[in-house]
Amino acid sequence: MSIAGLGPHGERAVPADQIQLTAIDTIEAQARRFTVAVVLHTTSSDWSKQELAGIAATLGLHSAALVEVVDCNFDVDQQIAALTRLAEEPVDAVISIPIGNARVAEAHRKLTQSGRKLVLLDNAPTGMLPGTDYASVVSTDNFGLGQSCAAMLSKHIPSGGAAGILGYGIDFFATHEREIAFRKWMGINRPDVTLVRERFSELDSAGTAALEMLRSTPGLAGIFAVWDVPAMKAVRALAQQGYDIPITTVDLGNEVAIEMARHGMIKGVGAQMPYDQGSAAARVTLAALLGLAVPPWVALGGREVTPFDVIEAYQVIWHQPAPRIIIESLRDMGGAQN
Repeated sequence: MSIAGLGPHGERAVPADQIQLTAIDTIEAQARRFTVAVVLHTTSSDWSKQELAGIAATLGLHSAALVEVVDCNFDVDQQIAALTRLAEEPVDAVISIPIGNARVAEAHRKLTQSGRKLVLLDNAPTGMLPGTDYASVVSTDNFGLGQSCAAMLSKHIPSGGAAGILGYGIDFFATHEREIAFRKWMGINRPDVTLVRERFSELDSAGTAALEMLRSTPGLAGIFAVWDVPAMKAVRALAQQGYDIPITTVDLGNEVAIEMARHGMIKGVGAQMPYDQGSAAARVTLAALLGLAVPPWVALGGREVTPFDVIEAYQVIWHQPAPRIIIESLRDMGGAQN
């Protein structure tokens, strides 16, 4: 997928593969033995695990130590406390994915003011500026992912049908971009489709939100969930009530991949490349620590995944073979179909 979206301040993307350290840069980084902390919204998701793997591997190649990983458990106050503490810790840089927006801005800004380099994942809080408050934002093209999910879901929506958006009720740039792109694609390419929406603020309420959307729109023909974890909560809630609704979502987590291989409700995924994004974030961080100029927005294109190519896509995205359960699920279904 080419990069369709713009950065938090309207920046055009610099592709992640253009951010590379020279042999001389690598030697200098190895000699300086930088220390880096990572602050994540959660460490339990498949996306987070792959993001961390890419960060850790790339830092390790340059003799930089990943000294702490903070799991904020989607809690803004936990993130503010962690960032405030890290501003006083002996670390050279912090890689953080901001939870929410305005509330976490000042805590992030204090890291830079304390002399740490700050690299953001996916989102720049309101009022924060590149080069002043942070070095760079490293992100997947979330706008492009939303477009892809709309195009894949459109195949399952009849003329004049209705599609639902299972949106995130927190002010978060990445998921907002996906939803905006989904709506825009449908408005241009499927103006006959009626769009309805339910939000969840807590992950455990995503299934309830999906059921409410279906009850309020009995003819609902498909759902777009803004990432894979709430998508699978919706799948389980719908299945328990006897519904079978086509769903597209973002991120090729293990549960989603298995559901696709079994030809279940998940019909398509706009997949991020979290390992590659983590590696790019680490390279940007090292470049900033070395005093090199870094772009304000570094982005990676996503990948469309269907049941037809779920095994091959898993290998590319995860950088490892697909688990046996995915291969066997696909085999049990008699092979993949579009």
